[in-house]
Amino acid sequence: MTRAVLSLGSNLGDRLAHLRAAVAGFADVLVAASPVYETAPWGGVEQDDFLNAVLIVDDPRTDAWGWLRRGQAAEQEAGRVREVRWGPRTLDVDIVTVDDVDSTDPELLLPHPGTPERATVLRPWLDVDPNAVLPGRGPVTALLAALGPDAENGMRRRDDLTLGTRP
Repeated sequence: MTRAVLSLGSNLGDRLAHLRAAVAGFADVLVAASPVYETAPWGGVEQDDFLNAVLIVDDPRTDAWGWLRRGQAAEQEAGRVREVRWGPRTLDVDIVTVDDVDSTDPELLLPHPGTPERATVLRPWLDVDPNAVLPGRGPVTALLAALGPDAENGMRRRDDLTLGTRP
């Protein structure tokens, strides 16, 4: 297990700084970083818009649990507090997929079960890997198309915002 797709999101504090800090935290294993998207929140909790991005990382020494721990460490460094499900957060790092790993462990569901319904993950993932495939679900282009023509409403690519380090 080496390659992982990570989804980043932030809607509290300096959103861009939180994303940049996460990218810096994965700089030693970073393969690609997507453009930044500003997205409307979902989940029924009133909150500010998110900045979202996707990273592709690779490290032969890191397994799925290692990616989870690294993501959790980045969240902690950003001062993440888990009070309200789907609520506002300084930084959210989701492990979308790790190679072809399938996990039903409640702490590490892989592939991430929400991915097929989230244009906020699928669109930026396609920006960095146009041939992306979600294991067990198929090509990411097909998953995004299946969401319908309005799937990307509430999303705006922010080319004026950069994540800094890009290989």
